[in-house]
Amino acid sequence: MDRRALPPLSRLRPFEAAARHENFTAAAEELGLTQTAVSKQIAALEADLGVVLFERRNRAVFLTEEGRQFGRVVGAALADMAAEAARLRGARHPGGLVLHCQLCEAFYWLMPRLAHFHKRHPGLEVRVVSSLAPVTEVAEPFDVAIQTTGRPSGSARLAFTASDEIFPVAAPSLIDESDLPLSPAGLAEYPLLSHRVVPQDWMDWPEWFTAIGQSIPRDARIVDFDSFPLVLQAAVARQGIALGWRRTVTGLIADGKLVQACRETVARPAEISVFRGTRRGDPRQADALLAWLRAELEVA
Repeated sequence: MDRRALPPLSRLRPFEAAARHENFTAAAEELGLTQTAVSKQIAALEADLGVVLFERRNRAVFLTEEGRQFGRVVGAALADMAAEAARLRGARHPGGLVLHCQLCEAFYWLMPRLAHFHKRHPGLEVRVVSSLAPVTEVAEPFDVAIQTTGRPSGSARLAFTASDEIFPVAAPSLIDESDLPLSPAGLAEYPLLSHRVVPQDWMDWPEWFTAIGQSIPRDARIVDFDSFPLVLQAAVARQGIALGWRRTVTGLIADGKLVQACRETVARPAEISVFRGTRRGDPRQADALLAWLRAELEVA
């Protein structure tokens, strides 16, 4: 190995943390440094490599393609070193797989299906870690992660994407059966339930109406919640109409708890992203989980 080709190792930890979070301030907090120190280390690394690793726009940073690829390599290398150091110190590396999943998808889509995976792969343990946060804020290393496309992913390695479609849903008793399906304008007669976040990482009512070629009605009343599971539970409890992602709400519709409120839907060909993580486990087990997820998500 030509050690002269290695960049100064003191610059790699700030870069890896910044790439994982896609945020200099979060990296600085994790490492106990100032944001300025992280920024200087990364600028020096960019100068040494002769490439731009981050784009700076509107007081935010975004990985370039070169930065994303380098982040995957550095992240995997540091994860391997941490795992080996733990082994040498006598720590037992836990077996099985860690699957990070957004809370709503974990509860409504993943968990009802996971028994099928265990039946196909008996003895292979899968520990599901659910979260409202994107993968850039995950503290624990994971083997596989599932989240909405467009949410921050940092240097996580994309395995594949899957489609979904989005349409309004409501409790059957909220809308008179003779009024179904509602027109898009008719939706505004009911409270429109929303999970709003900053930044808005997934489709909300204004974007949905735009996607079907209409403007959101001026008299629409949007009611905000701080998580999508609460939005769905509010819809089930007859508090209004929610946007439903087909993969998430299919079970609730089958159980008679929700109905599709209008005919219009928005197809999203790459709405779900599945990532391979840097946790040092058995890659064959991760491959088996990814293959099963591909089949369940009907990805060719």
